[in-house]
Amino acid sequence: MKISQLVKRTGVPKETIHFYIREGLLRKPRKSGVNSAEYSERYVGQIQLIKDLRDNYYLPIPEIKKIVKDFRKQSPSDQAISQFHSRFFRPADRLFANEIKGQEAFCRETGLGKKWLARAEDWEVITPDVDQNGETVYSPDDVAVGKLMVDMDRLGFGPKDGFDPEDLRYIAEFVRKYVVDIFKKYYQDNLEKMTSLEDVERANQYHEVISLFFYHLFHKFVRKGTKLLHELPENKRKETRK
Repeated sequence: MKISQLVKRTGVPKETIHFYIREGLLRKPRKSGVNSAEYSERYVGQIQLIKDLRDNYYLPIPEIKKIVKDFRKQSPSDQAISQFHSRFFRPADRLFANEIKGQEAFCRETGLGKKWLARAEDWEVITPDVDQNGETVYSPDDVAVGKLMVDMDRLGFGPKDGFDPEDLRYIAEFVRKYVVDIFKKYYQDNLEKMTSLEDVERANQYHEVISLFFYHLFHKFVRKGTKLLHELPENKRKETRK
């Protein structure tokens, strides 16, 4: 891609990108002409990582250079994970995350089309509330889910690629059932005992722990499955694709 496209994708000015190259934070791009260069998709993730380290962690250039150097040594899988972490787990974004009102604003923020937003709401993957004025309100979690759905399609896991988006519905149903069961099992009978702010805080922390448990468990099983698939002989891989 040209530098103009890279600027549009990352939101980082051309002058800043050139500064990163001069400082050794980014490798020099491949020249496509006397005054032009081609930037690969990898530059997008690296620039977003640098931007995140500067904007959210206020790290100096020498420290960022060390982190970027280590980042380059990671496997493509770990690099992809780091990029998504920097996008969805930025401290400042989590601290100042706000609700979004209205479908139009939600679609602009996430990039999700109205057709797929309607389906996601029908599947209860995205579950907006309605305020006192009758306006649709989307939580920060709904916004993150919408952005992730767009990312799935961009990565080649959309309807046009043979992926069934309704699988997301079954994931949501599974998680919802687990949450309902755990509330019945632990909270309904003990609600009267949870009287202090300390009890409520401990419960909230537990919810976050379980969320991370789900994430890392899924991540672990996917890693293991991918590794086993790559270790299969070619004839076995063909049988698996059938």
